[in-house]
Amino acid sequence: MTTAVKNLLIELFVEELPPKALKKLGEAFAAVLVDSLKAQGLVGEGAQATAIATPRRLGLHLTDVAPKAADRAVQQKLMPVAVALTAEGQATPALLKKLAGVGADASVLPLLKRLPDESGKGKTEALFLDQLVPGATLAEGLQKALDESLAKLPIPKVMTYQLKDGWTDVKFVRPAHGIVALHGADLVAVSALGLQSGRTTRGHRFEASAPELTIESADSYVAQMREQGAVIAGFAERRAEIARQLQAAAGGLAPIDDEDLLDEVTALVERPNVLACQFEPEFLAVPQECLILTMKANQKYFPLLDAAGKLTNHFLVVSAISPADASAVVQGNERVVRPRLADAKFFFDQDRKKSLAERVPGLAKVVYHGKLGTQGERVERVRAIAKAIAGMLGGAALAADADQAALLAKADLLTDMVGEFPELQGIMGGYYARHDGLSEAVAFAVEDHYKPRFAGDTLPRNEAGLVVALADKLETLVGLFGIGQLPTGDKDPFALRRHALGVVRMLSESPLTRQLSLDEVIAAAVPAFGRLIEDPSAKLVDFVFDRVAVSWRDVYTAQEVDAVLALRPLRLAEVTKRLEAVRAFAALPEAASLAAANKRIGNILKKSETAVDARIDAALLQEAAEQQLAAALDGVAPKADALFQQGEYAASLRELAALKAPVDAFFDGVMVNAEDPALRANRLGLLKTLHEAMNRVADLSRLAS
Repeated sequence: MTTAVKNLLIELFVEELPPKALKKLGEAFAAVLVDSLKAQGLVGEGAQATAIATPRRLGLHLTDVAPKAADRAVQQKLMPVAVALTAEGQATPALLKKLAGVGADASVLPLLKRLPDESGKGKTEALFLDQLVPGATLAEGLQKALDESLAKLPIPKVMTYQLKDGWTDVKFVRPAHGIVALHGADLVAVSALGLQSGRTTRGHRFEASAPELTIESADSYVAQMREQGAVIAGFAERRAEIARQLQAAAGGLAPIDDEDLLDEVTALVERPNVLACQFEPEFLAVPQECLILTMKANQKYFPLLDAAGKLTNHFLVVSAISPADASAVVQGNERVVRPRLADAKFFFDQDRKKSLAERVPGLAKVVYHGKLGTQGERVERVRAIAKAIAGMLGGAALAADADQAALLAKADLLTDMVGEFPELQGIMGGYYARHDGLSEAVAFAVEDHYKPRFAGDTLPRNEAGLVVALADKLETLVGLFGIGQLPTGDKDPFALRRHALGVVRMLSESPLTRQLSLDEVIAAAVPAFGRLIEDPSAKLVDFVFDRVAVSWRDVYTAQEVDAVLALRPLRLAEVTKRLEAVRAFAALPEAASLAAANKRIGNILKKSETAVDARIDAALLQEAAEQQLAAALDGVAPKADALFQQGEYAASLRELAALKAPVDAFFDGVMVNAEDPALRANRLGLLKTLHEAMNRVADLSRLAS
């Protein structure tokens, strides 16, 4: 690469980009540009890239960019010698044609090299040509990079618009109006979307110092946009400024913590101005989840919470303008939010005029799935599953609370509030259950029965909630698997992977439900469907274990996870303990040898032509090594088994370390496949006994490298 490097700026000026996609668009646009320029040798490895993304522009500032890539020496294979040269050593027409195709002629014949053709079969030779390929100029390289970046941009929805000529159609995320491409202070000639590059752009729609800005150089861009254009160009910088202003304007309160909202608001303004607003305190009588959601979803406001996490009547607005007197902006936002909050209050008041129990019959008119019936039928299945699970856990009171909660859990789907804000299903059911005078146990269970809703979410807060949540997820999984609606690839329209992880977490983390095994809860759910489905138990168990494997491979090695899950421990609460035990065992000096021996034993047993019983006849133990192994196994196996039964998995595996020496000696001195059938069967029985003793906690052969 040449040494005259400068910094590069490229900016694509467009109409307002979709805010929820802006962050991803900005990152993708910059990343492909950088990768392409590096691949062409125009950028050093240590270059610093800064993505530019505002509502009206995508771009990149990149340091250490060369005006031209260094020339490269390339050795190009032409063709096999047998095809390229005649018997007299003269060039064939095929060779001359090939040379013309690579920009050479017969004058290079003396320079061609005969080298072994590694790509061919046998000992053949080919002709190779050494060439010096000129490096790409920045204009050429940037044009290629820009074309690649635009082609790979993750556009959520493409628009078709016409250029100024009135005839030419262009497809892009939004109409584009200008390209700036500067290498230092020099203009780089590129084109895209029917536009030619220049050095002029536009700043803030209302607050820029001039309608158009002339960018002096790549390095002056950020300062010029801030000072003359009233624009903070970098997405990350603008986001950080919004976060800073939110904290400063909160006045001792706490802005709602919502990373997605912060990203979206960052994508809506080019220079943020955070303003403090308020609404009438009487609206606080409405559940705060409703008020928070309507302010965030509809208005992109940041509600303010007190130290206890309770909503106040204050909120923050991220304005796109900064007038000297912001009172009109504040009053306008306060006026806009009032009818939204009034709607929420109206929905809440209207919903409470009818109890949850009165709404339940209406679920019979709501279709759940074409093959699985209505929401009403679904409720009855969830009730049946909840009763079965509560019966496993014991307690008539728990069964009664779970049944009542399961009956009412879906009733809030018919309320006005959930109709307006589907995200509040379950949450509103809890509020309405309390208003109906139901117990806190039932109200919590109704509210929590969708939990865990996402990775990292909390589990239901009480026993009835756990039972109903588990029943609800099992009903979804068993029903949809039972009609063949399995996830495929990255498509999972019914969020079955998330439901499966929820089941895993409840069966493994909750003190109440961790005593249950996966197969028994699935078996408890299947009868609720009658003849409506095929029994999906086997497929569903496999699916859940796949989810378990995926979730634990972030914490443990693939070998450790495979070793434990190979035994399919159906009590999922044991998986973590087994994984910890396997990790501790793998750290022992004897582990590698024992794992390898375990794998060898497994292979021997698989190859046996007859079934092998885990039985040892002491009278047939002839060799000293097999006698010593049997004696060691007699001493170790009972201790390891007792510890296993007590759930002391790590200690159980530690006992196996004493077997290393006798196992090694056995394989060094004993022929397993003896000619005498009785001896052979006895030695296989010894190995089968050893294999079973070693694989109680996990399949240790999976640890063998």
